[in-house]
Amino acid sequence: MIEKYITKYRVDGNNKVEKLKYEGSKVWINGSQYFDNVPQLAWEFYIGGYQPAQKWLKDRKGRELDFEDILHYQKIIVTLTETDRLMKEIDEIISA
Repeated sequence: MIEKYITKYRVDGNNKVEKLKYEGSKVWINGSQYFDNVPQLAWEFYIGGYQPAQKWLKDRKGRELDFEDILHYQKIIVTLTETDRLMKEIDEIISA
């Protein structure tokens, strides 16, 4: 399930994490490269006081992402989105 990516990473470049910015469903890692179709809920999702979608990239600031890193980040986004969906489903069951 986590390998059914919902994001896209299409722009060629050095893949270097320099300056992070979330804008219009895009997570920019530098001036020209971004992950597209990132749900805002995944970008802002908290787990234990951390925002994993942001922290993972911040921890790699100054590094170049390799192919496996890019796939891993896309899995993080799927996982956070699915976690949010499941939490809402559980809340509905509990409220019923």
